[in-house]
Amino acid sequence: MNLRTLRYFVAIVDAGSLSAAAQAISIAQPALSRQLRELEREMGQPLLIRGARGVRLTAAGLTLYESAQRMLAEAARLRRQMTQRPASAATTVTIGISPTLAAVLVPGLFEQSRRGLDGIRIKVREAFTPSLLEWVERGMVDMAVVTNPSPGGALALQPLLGEPFALVANVALGLGPVIPATQLHRMPLLMTSLHRDIVDRQLMPLGVDLRLEAEIDSVDAIRELVCRGRWATIMPISVFKDLVAAGRVTGSEITGVQLNRMLVLARRIERDSPAAYDAVQDLLHAEFARLNRANVFGISNLGGPFAGERDAMRAGE
Repeated sequence: MNLRTLRYFVAIVDAGSLSAAAQAISIAQPALSRQLRELEREMGQPLLIRGARGVRLTAAGLTLYESAQRMLAEAARLRRQMTQRPASAATTVTIGISPTLAAVLVPGLFEQSRRGLDGIRIKVREAFTPSLLEWVERGMVDMAVVTNPSPGGALALQPLLGEPFALVANVALGLGPVIPATQLHRMPLLMTSLHRDIVDRQLMPLGVDLRLEAEIDSVDAIRELVCRGRWATIMPISVFKDLVAAGRVTGSEITGVQLNRMLVLARRIERDSPAAYDAVQDLLHAEFARLNRANVFGISNLGGPFAGERDAMRAGE
């Protein structure tokens, strides 16, 4: 098995048939069939099921297909790295990040870039999703991590992960570890316009109307106000985990509906993008994977004064 054989195999799967793959990669179909037979013989089992309408993967074929994609991507990344000419000055890659994500993502991303991206400097600009999308389109940033963008347009959108929303409140409100979505209309809420739109859409099937006291497009201001007074907010859980852990606010899981945001990487669609962009994108994926393993974006380790009660309630479900 070698990279060329893996490329042939991936091409067959992507094209859906041997004939289409042979035409796409400019190889004679008998030669392509022979390569597939040799690969299956080497693997010791069938990888594809041939039919009148083309081919489909066996269970073993699916495993090999997913692994082959990763190996080919890594080989391409390594080839770019080895053939890239050393630059006289560092290449700057500008990333747009939302205020709810910057404090969580940027420190680790910066540290990893200093250790692993020779000749590349990262510059970060902070804004909410509508501005970030405009900045990417206009070339003011090279890529951006955005929240729930609308599909279509001139940008390539790549999902990163989903993150739940939580109800975060001043401790004086005395809220418990779990709040039914049907009770949200009672909460004195401060929210950003973006999060309000997302939550309103996801609550619509339940007919729940939020009690919005103020719309404030400043995450830092909402954090401070919730700590100071009898306010609450609905935000992605990672934004408040530090304050919940310190006991300065309470964090409640919202049940009865799935409230979450989808974090997506947005880039311009370019025929030949700089290798530095791909390297930074790989670093972003690695940092998100690290944070996800640490459950930064999960509600299960929300902590705070009600952590034990929340866990007990889950155990009884």
